[in-house]
Amino acid sequence: MTDLSVRPAFVFFLESLNLKPDVPINGVMSISGLSSAVGFSPARYAAPRDSQQTSDALAEAPRLIGEGAAMQRLRLQIERLGPHFRTVLMQGEIGTGKELAARALHARSSVADGPFVVCHAARLEEMGEKDREDDLLSLWREKASGGTLFLDGVEEIVPTAQQRLLRVLDRKTGFRMIASTSQNLRVMAASGLFRQDVFHRLAMVEITLEPLRNRREDIPALVSCFLERFSKQYEKPVDGVSHDAMERLMSYEWPGNIRELENVMHNGVLQCEDTVLRLGDLPSLAETGDGTVTVSVARSIDAPVRLQEVIERHVRRVLRECAGNKMRAAERLGISRSTLYRMLEEGSMEAMETKP
Repeated sequence: MTDLSVRPAFVFFLESLNLKPDVPINGVMSISGLSSAVGFSPARYAAPRDSQQTSDALAEAPRLIGEGAAMQRLRLQIERLGPHFRTVLMQGEIGTGKELAARALHARSSVADGPFVVCHAARLEEMGEKDREDDLLSLWREKASGGTLFLDGVEEIVPTAQQRLLRVLDRKTGFRMIASTSQNLRVMAASGLFRQDVFHRLAMVEITLEPLRNRREDIPALVSCFLERFSKQYEKPVDGVSHDAMERLMSYEWPGNIRELENVMHNGVLQCEDTVLRLGDLPSLAETGDGTVTVSVARSIDAPVRLQEVIERHVRRVLRECAGNKMRAAERLGISRSTLYRMLEEGSMEAMETKP
């Protein structure tokens, strides 16, 4: 008879969702076991495509991983809205995958074969007062015509640029627009921090992405995906996760959401010297005396650490402390906003420069 007192917490969690993972006696769940436990298939894409769209475009459709209620609802929204949307507001905390969801929405649309162009909204502030809406519209048309413009971080647009944006939105653009925000734009508009008219123009359709702490049932599938990706990338035979490591991954609050989980798995695979990822391979997740889990910045004195990794951790921590507000984070870091965006865009911290 199985001793229930030693069954891992994540097994109880999965069983409460009517999921029955095959837990081997040696206390390790393999990649295939993780995947089958949540019905995850690496070949699953965001939404079905119209038959006339090319196979190349289908192959580039992004995956939205997870089978929980939140992800099922998101897939359904994308499938229904994709062919018809003109302007969509994508809301969610930092790291929840807003750009990935936007790409999935674009891939489901009738302009899927057109360009998907990312524009950071804060850069609208860089336009001079003499620049006209015609110049901005011409630039966007040049880049995104016949496709989708992803306007990231609209909550950071200053009032003068908001007015400029409104004038552009009121004209025929020739492309679809998806705006994203990590803040509650409705509350900002109600409190006067964001223009009401711009909000209502952007929020004709709203899609909200749940934080990872509200969709823990998807963590095993995400862990499986990242484990498989990074083990292949670094040619390491890591094909399983120990029970205590999975228990910690399931119980952590993930303030940085999927992006933080991805970083933890990346570093874990790099440090793993076995075929199984164990709790010791996840030093960035440390348990405090009261049983809560927090991110540990420090390492043992003899553990090597790259300067770039220290910088990346510091930037991520500042972003969390600023609740995702990139303007405040850039000020605290002492760099320009364009530099911060470039760092986030490239996934690299090599672009840091001193703010003049």
